[in-house]
Amino acid sequence: MKQTEVEYRKSNKPFQNFIKRIFDIILSFIALLILSPIFLVLAILIIKEDGRPVFFKQKRSGLNDKVFAMYKFRSMKNKQVPVPSNSHNEYNWKNGVPDDFVFKTSSESNPNITKIGNFIRKYSLDELPQFYNVLKGDMSIVGPRPEIIAISRCYNEHQKGRLNVKPGITGWAQANGRSDMDHGKKIEYDLYYVENFSLWLDVKVFVRTVVQVVGGKGSV
Repeated sequence: MKQTEVEYRKSNKPFQNFIKRIFDIILSFIALLILSPIFLVLAILIIKEDGRPVFFKQKRSGLNDKVFAMYKFRSMKNKQVPVPSNSHNEYNWKNGVPDDFVFKTSSESNPNITKIGNFIRKYSLDELPQFYNVLKGDMSIVGPRPEIIAISRCYNEHQKGRLNVKPGITGWAQANGRSDMDHGKKIEYDLYYVENFSLWLDVKVFVRTVVQVVGGKGSV
């Protein structure tokens, strides 16, 4: 099957998928316990700077394009000023998301991001509540990042292949550049993960992501 005509099938590695889910449950439960003091500190800092809510909930595309609510620590101000951004557009691409499309805008230049928000974004601490999504089964620790609904609705058949596995807190794309890449490169990395999934690849993604986060490079 040519890659330009890919219809990505469900994984033919049921045992590895079973082990992956067991590890997701164990690791996410342990992570939530260990990180609970950090959750408390971040919650206090967020409330102190900009009040409630502490968490931000957003609908994303999950496995087989099933919609679920993804959680983050809130990093944006409650009262926002208009700024040029592509993050809330109504996208209407007819032939798939353009390869040169880049979703995120720089945190440093966005006046709507709080001071604590800049910090937690730099070190991906805003993503920590997604361990709850992993525990629920909406996400995995490793997998393609869950897409914005308005963008995934514009996917062509090739791009839809990334939806054939559970989305993750981090993925092969993030381990190879995080937010510093365009949509075409992200799809390339995500489809590589779908086609080459293994527990060993998950370990490589996890280790590379830790190195990226510790270095504070980009954001997931």
